Amino acid sequence: MGTVSPQPPVDPRGTAAPAEDTRTAATTVETVFRLESPRVIAAVTRIVRDVGIAEEIAQDALVAALEQWPRDGVPDRPGAWLTTTARRRAVDLVRRRENYTRKLAEIGRDLTDAPPPEEPADPEDIDDDLLRLIFMTCHPVLAPQARTALTLRLVGGLTTPEIARAFLVPEPTVAQRIVRAKRTLATRNIAFEVPYGPDREARLGSVLDVIYLIFNEGYAATAGDDWLRPALCEDALRLARQLAALTPREPEVHGLAALLEFQYARTAARTAPDGTPVLLKDQDRGRWNRLLIGRGVTALTRAGATAEGPPGPYALQAAIAASHAHAYRYEETDWPRIATLYGLLAARAPSPVVELNRAVAVSMAEGPGPALELVDALADAPALRDYHLLPSVRGDLLLRLGRTAEARAEFQRAAELAGNEQERELLRRRAEDTTAPPAHRDAPHDGTAQADPP
Repeated sequence: MGTVSPQPPVDPRGTAAPAEDTRTAATTVETVFRLESPRVIAAVTRIVRDVGIAEEIAQDALVAALEQWPRDGVPDRPGAWLTTTARRRAVDLVRRRENYTRKLAEIGRDLTDAPPPEEPADPEDIDDDLLRLIFMTCHPVLAPQARTALTLRLVGGLTTPEIARAFLVPEPTVAQRIVRAKRTLATRNIAFEVPYGPDREARLGSVLDVIYLIFNEGYAATAGDDWLRPALCEDALRLARQLAALTPREPEVHGLAALLEFQYARTAARTAPDGTPVLLKDQDRGRWNRLLIGRGVTALTRAGATAEGPPGPYALQAAIAASHAHAYRYEETDWPRIATLYGLLAARAPSPVVELNRAVAVSMAEGPGPALELVDALADAPALRDYHLLPSVRGDLLLRLGRTAEARAEFQRAAELAGNEQERELLRRRAEDTTAPPAHRDAPHDGTAQADPP
C-alpha cells in the first residue's frame, strides 16, 4: 500500500492543524486501512465486479480519510467509514458507465440507501463478501502462484515485498503475477460468488492454501517491527471456520481449521510484554487457550471421521500441532511422534521447509548429529538459499554439538537474512551469546512461513 501525504488540514480558525495531530491521524488511517482494506475491497468488488478497479477505489477512500480524519477526527467506526466512502464512489462509477441501467438492475436499486456492513460481532461471524472475494481470486483461470499472490494482496493485505519473502521469490515476479491476475479476472468476467458443486471443489485447495498463508503472516510476520499481526490470524481463523461449515464432508478443511485453532491458542504466550518473541521452551503454557485447543481437537476428529484415505497435509500438520498442545510441559513433548508425523508430511507434501522442520524434530528425538546431516543435505535447495531459518536451525544444532564458533557465524547469517525486526534482534542475541540454551521450532509448515523462533 502506498503512503499518501496530504497537505496539513486547516481548522475553522484558518490555521493549520498541529503537525503532531496530523501525524497521529495519518498513522491511524494507515493502520485502519491495513486492517480493513480486505473488507473494503470485497464490498466494492460486489458493485464494480473488477478487483483491480475495486482496489483503486479503496485507495481513493484511503486518500479521503487522510484528508478528512486529521481535520474532523477519527470516526467511531473507521472500518465502516472507509467501506461506506468506497461504496459511494463505486456506485458513482457504475452510474457514469454507459451500461448504467444494466448494472443498476444487476446490483439492485438500494445500494445508496443500504447501511454499511456490520463488523463481525464474534468469532463465528464472517463477512460473506470476503469469502466471495477469496473464491473469485482463486479461480482456476489463474495459475496457482497467481491465485495465491493476488489473494494475499487483496484479502491478506500483504505488500508485494511481504509476499515475495513468503514465497522466496523476487519482488518483480510477484508484482507481475498480481497485475496479470487482475487483468485475467477482468477480461474473463469472473463472477463474484461462492461457487457450488464441482466449481467449489476445483477452487477449494487454493482457498485453503491462501487462508493458511494469511494466518501464518499474522502468526509470525515476515517483515516489520511486530512479531504478531493478530487481525490476520483472526480473519484466517474465521474463514477456516466458515469453510468448515460450508463443506462439512471435506477432511482437509477440518484439518486446516484444527491447525489454526491449535496455533492461535498459543498466541498470548508467544511474546513478552515488550513484543519480543518468547521461545517455545520458555512459554507459559498456562496461557495457552484451552478453549481453542478443545476446538482444535474437535476439528481434527472431524477431519479423521470424514477422510476416506490417509490424512492430508493439513490434517498431518494439525496432528503435529496437537502433539504440542497435549504437552502441558515442554519436557513432556512427544518428539518421536512429531518426527514420525513430519516424515509422513514430507512424503505427502514434499518441501525443503518441511524437511527442515523434520530435522528439528529429529534433533529432539535422536540428537543433533543425525539432524545436522538432514540440514546439510538441504544446503543447495534453491528455495532455501535466502531463507533465514536454514542457518538459524543449523546454528542451533552446531551449538548443541559444541561447535560454538560455527554456530555464531550461522546465527549472524540468519540475522542478516531475517526480514522481521523482532526475529532479527533475537538472532543477533543468539549470535552474541552462543552459550545460551538451544531453542527449537515447533510448528508445522509447508515452506511459506514460520512459528516460534529458533
